[in-house]
Amino acid sequence: MDYALSEEQEAFRQTAREFSKRELAPHAARWDAEQLFPKDVLKKAGEVGFMSLYTPRADGGLGLGRLDSSLVIEELAHGCTSTTAFMTIHNMALWMIATFGTQLAKDAFAEGLISGEKLASYCLTEPTAGSDAASLRSVARKHGNTYVLNGTKVFISGAGATDVLVVMARVDIDGSPVPGPSGISSFVVPADAPGISYGRNEQKMGWNSQPTRAITFEDVEIPAAHRLGKEGEGFRIAMQGLDGGRINIATCSLGTAQAALDQAVGYVQERRQFDQPLADFQSVQFKLADMLTELVAARQMVHLAAWKLDQGDPNASLYSAMAKRFATDMGFQVANEALQLHGGYGYMKEYPLERHVRDTRVHQILEGTNEIMRVIISRRLLMEGANEVIR
Repeated sequence: MDYALSEEQEAFRQTAREFSKRELAPHAARWDAEQLFPKDVLKKAGEVGFMSLYTPRADGGLGLGRLDSSLVIEELAHGCTSTTAFMTIHNMALWMIATFGTQLAKDAFAEGLISGEKLASYCLTEPTAGSDAASLRSVARKHGNTYVLNGTKVFISGAGATDVLVVMARVDIDGSPVPGPSGISSFVVPADAPGISYGRNEQKMGWNSQPTRAITFEDVEIPAAHRLGKEGEGFRIAMQGLDGGRINIATCSLGTAQAALDQAVGYVQERRQFDQPLADFQSVQFKLADMLTELVAARQMVHLAAWKLDQGDPNASLYSAMAKRFATDMGFQVANEALQLHGGYGYMKEYPLERHVRDTRVHQILEGTNEIMRVIISRRLLMEGANEVIR
């Protein structure tokens, strides 16, 4: 078992680190304070392949595996959690189009999304369908070679500022919506299509460099050629996307936790109390030791889950859930401990700690709450036993 990174992986990580230091970190606080969505920087990210990390090379993407992509995403999140999180959502939506779309759909949407000239949102959550995504009520009624979409989506990252929407909806054939997960299909829709309207930009605790809005669809016409996969495969496609999405958001927590730890280490070496640096106090040393240990443990778990997804392992979904649960809990905890080490200064916007705490908190909620992750994990454990699920 070799834990060393290859020369190519090190090169990808170094490129991401340099981009993060140059394009993300210097502006993250201002984007957060002014709620700015940095489309210009996202376009620059597209130019170096970061907007199409695991989109197949045959379709114009960078073609990385999920483990390699995780190395890149962690470095980007070190610079700006919120902007990187949007990049991962865009990557997920684009991957769905490239993997499950018809050639017509790929020709219409992929090129602009790969370059970062255009941006994509992922539309699954509804007012009454959050953790229970299979209960969604948006309906796409089929009329010949066209679907007519009606419904509402909420908490959609980038909504109102993106160009393409990947939408999950229940298919209605001859006036009868198909119940259950097997009735859900997935569609790619231009964000400015007639019948689409957007709610207000939600005022959020964190993730302020990306807008979040509700989207309403009223008799929006979608060509059948813009359906992703076969009819009724939408929920399966969504869940496949979420496996990678959970690894992505876990990785964003790793990058932010590393940034918080780096800040804390520097601070306790400079800050003096009782005529000595804070770093000389054993209580501080123990806290730093625990923070680093938990960060490294989470990183290994995320890398293992990403590797399993790359290998097509039958337990990849389980490991993605475990990695998401552990890394996002850990990321918030490390950021919060780093804030505590700063004392009152950690609570001030002059320092990045309060932003790290705010930005990592939502990671425990989205891509399936951590309570839902525990449901997924425990069900597999009870069905198959510990010896089977850990192999």
